[in-house]
Amino acid sequence: MIVFDKLLVSLSLLVLVTKVAHGQPLVPALIIFGDSISDVGNNNNRTTLVKANFLPYGRDFPSHQPTGRFCNGKLAIDFTAEYLGFTSYPPAYLSQEATGANILTGVNFASAASGYYNWTAWLWGAIPLNQQLNYYRAYQSRVVNMVGQAEADAIFSGAIHLLSAGTSDFVQNYYINPFLRGYTPDQFSDILIRSFSSFIQELYGLGAQRIGVTNLPPIGCLPVAITVFNPGSNQCNIRQNQDAILFNNKLNNTSQTLKQRLPGLKLVVFDIYQPLLDMITNPTDSGFFESRRACCGTGTFETSVLCNLRSVGTCNNATGYVFWDGFHPSEAANEVLADDLLAQGFDQIS
Repeated sequence: MIVFDKLLVSLSLLVLVTKVAHGQPLVPALIIFGDSISDVGNNNNRTTLVKANFLPYGRDFPSHQPTGRFCNGKLAIDFTAEYLGFTSYPPAYLSQEATGANILTGVNFASAASGYYNWTAWLWGAIPLNQQLNYYRAYQSRVVNMVGQAEADAIFSGAIHLLSAGTSDFVQNYYINPFLRGYTPDQFSDILIRSFSSFIQELYGLGAQRIGVTNLPPIGCLPVAITVFNPGSNQCNIRQNQDAILFNNKLNNTSQTLKQRLPGLKLVVFDIYQPLLDMITNPTDSGFFESRRACCGTGTFETSVLCNLRSVGTCNNATGYVFWDGFHPSEAANEVLADDLLAQGFDQIS
């Protein structure tokens, strides 16, 4: 099965390389929404502790400097941009790079600690999804002013829009917030799904037709989840993984309903749950040797300000680690995830 998956990835990459051989990206733009899995620096410009604009974050990025990415290097969306033929990555919308012609090929609105539930973002000083949509509207106006309505509409309808959210809603809100204890995981998932459905419909109403959304990872296997919710054990929290599966099933069903209701909508749910779980449970199959302990610090709890140059124990080489910090995959794991998303059928929306 692993050999077949690798063959499928290779064939998919070959198709993409052939398509971009003339130097043009497969799509006119790449637009990103979501949380820390995709944030490339928007939180740098926010009053929040949830930032990654300091070393050792970014130490393995091409510039070897922190950018705001919650990783030692590239994110999965960075590899995705490369696969689609872009020669640069969509800039953070709140950054100085998001000016002029730079924004015509896309921008990134993602904000670490954001989620489907607006209170999650407010709790951590992140940008809620509804505000990310407001920024998108402002972005559209800027593009229209630059190229005219007709060309702008072609960019918006042809662009791939990617969304990653939900993990912070559970790990950084639901599981620790006493005010949410009255909701069962099933009920809380319903709240998130309603927000997801509303977001997709609003995005569609703004002209987006090609949308990809990632489902929840095995949240009970995150190093921080094991440390906080499974103390004394190095095993995944089964209940939390079941919560993720419950949510993912709802996400799949709702996405199918939306595609039936909204003419012309290409909406794909990309599964990161199983690929990441495979890396965690059988790390050597993907070239890793450590999947429980993250690279930064003690590898159990550190993330954001707790993952810094003074974090004692940080590994020298993160390529063998599935996780970079307590929440986020390493660059090496992000590349595997991006390859897997490609194999799942990225051509369905590109």
